[in-house]
Amino acid sequence: MFGIVMINETKTLNLAGYLTVGDAAMTLGVSKSTLRNWDKEGKLKPYRHPVNGYRLYNRQELDDLLKQIKHIQ
Repeated sequence: MFGIVMINETKTLNLAGYLTVGDAAMTLGVSKSTLRNWDKEGKLKPYRHPVNGYRLYNRQELDDLLKQIKHIQ
C-alpha cells in the first residue's frame, strides 16, 4: 500500500484506498497471473500508479466484487 504520494511540489495523491497486484490477488484469493488475465479480459479495471506505472486496484471495487461472488455462491 502506498499512502500519500507526492507528484510534485504542489500536487499529492492519496493512494491509501488502492492495492498492489499482489495484495489484490491475496484479497481475492487468486494468483497474480489470474488477476492480470482478468484485466486483459476487462473483468477488472486497474489504475496506474502516477509515478511508477504499477497496476493498482481500488479496495472498494475489490470488496464489491467479493460480495457479488459470495452472493452467487
